[in-house]
Amino acid sequence: MNTRQNPMSGALAKLAATFLLMAVGVAHGMEFRQVLTNDSEVSFAYAQMGVPLDGKFGKFDAQLSFDPAKLDKAQAKIVIDIASIDTGSDEANEEVVGKPWFDTANHPTATFVASGLQSLGGNRYQASGKLSIKGRTQDVIVPVTFSSAGARGQFDGSLDIKRLDFAIGEGIWSDVGTVANEIQIKFHFVVTATPNKK
Repeated sequence: MNTRQNPMSGALAKLAATFLLMAVGVAHGMEFRQVLTNDSEVSFAYAQMGVPLDGKFGKFDAQLSFDPAKLDKAQAKIVIDIASIDTGSDEANEEVVGKPWFDTANHPTATFVASGLQSLGGNRYQASGKLSIKGRTQDVIVPVTFSSAGARGQFDGSLDIKRLDFAIGEGIWSDVGTVANEIQIKFHFVVTATPNKK
């Protein structure tokens, strides 16, 4: 049996290791700030009469500042234009912007402002902050994953809320047997980075 090692395979292994180290170095030497909104998405999932449904928001603004090596400097602010909601139904879209639901005439946006970011190991993080919807604000914890390839990265996460905590669906719509109280907000942000200033 030929047990001699192929010198080409050893060279390829060293080359792969070098590229891996370069990728890690770039990620830790970069600050991710620019959100590519055309490649990003804010969506939600809920249940109506026991049937799972989902939708998304067409307009939002996300301001981020993230360096994996400087978590204490991380910042995030997400502002969602509620009137850009798409539930998949024109009739529902008109209904949910009204006063019993989001009341966009008086509360046109929903906002999340992060106050801290904690590493959970690997590519997992936990963001803490305040979520404001329809004039009500609550402290929330948001699990987040982050991955990058060079100067391009992406954040993915989700947050479970109870709509009645924010007065979403008042009056006859407060019946959670019709529209479930639980709503899951999901986000996917594609970001780019620039080298950190030393």
